[in-house]
Amino acid sequence: MTPQPPNAIGASLGLLGDEWTLLIVRSAFEGARRYGDWKASLPISDAVLTARLRALVDEDVLRHTAPTYELTASGIDLWPLLLTIWDWERRFVAGQADRLPRMVHAGCGWAFHPVLSCATCHQAVDADSVDATFGPSGSFARSMPVGSNRRRQVSREPAGPGMFSETMAIIGSRWSAAVLGASFLGAVRFRDFEQIGAPPAVVADRLRRFVALGVLAPIRGPHRDAAAYGLTPKGAALFPVVASFLRWGERWRPAADGPSVVATHVACGSPFVPELSCSECAEAIGLSALRIEPVRSTAPASASPRR
Repeated sequence: MTPQPPNAIGASLGLLGDEWTLLIVRSAFEGARRYGDWKASLPISDAVLTARLRALVDEDVLRHTAPTYELTASGIDLWPLLLTIWDWERRFVAGQADRLPRMVHAGCGWAFHPVLSCATCHQAVDADSVDATFGPSGSFARSMPVGSNRRRQVSREPAGPGMFSETMAIIGSRWSAAVLGASFLGAVRFRDFEQIGAPPAVVADRLRRFVALGVLAPIRGPHRDAAAYGLTPKGAALFPVVASFLRWGERWRPAADGPSVVATHVACGSPFVPELSCSECAEAIGLSALRIEPVRSTAPASASPRR
């Protein structure tokens, strides 16, 4: 029996469920255009950078006109994913609020954080207010990530501004991202998580990491003798990241037989289409309305610049 092709989740995880890929795209939004720009801003080897840039060009996320690269329409459309990652890091990772830049909404002029909302009724939503089930192309088997890029080991040294080290420990590898997605789809028991297709040892390792990071916590499961895990408030706050990721996948990597997930906003009964709104004025925000306020250096005036 011929295996069915990956759905939008599996296809997107195969590309974006990789730390270096996300960091390269983030740097492109910050102005990286040439090979040397990424080498100067990321601790990445030539072999890895070359391979990731080639993959992003092949997948039409970047366009290469030697010697420069630029984001394509699908690449630009990754901004909600990166914005929700930034917001989660600032709110839930110790020290990141002081290291990461603030975002200002040009529409109202206030520093803000993005609020996940329903594009139909514009109400704020969270995981509990959205009913999500697998759609026509949905299954754990078809949501399996394709490829074998490995996330680099997270350094024990503090991450530099914008490195998003804790988020990358959660979604920066394919199996980690798959475990997180399974949690939002209701997986609680070890056997539930095994359905993503990862070897048992990998599943056990990811569950241990998520517990250590405070994203999952042991809970009382349906069977007393079976280990079970539930999302903590910190883990549940990743829902905007997951929703933004799924939105991109269904738009740019759709399966021929329909969506991977069918989601309904319970309050209004409409199919859930995510949008991001400003926490201060409640207006829907777009990329053009974002303004970055750089982090102010606290180093003495005589200090040498960091190289």
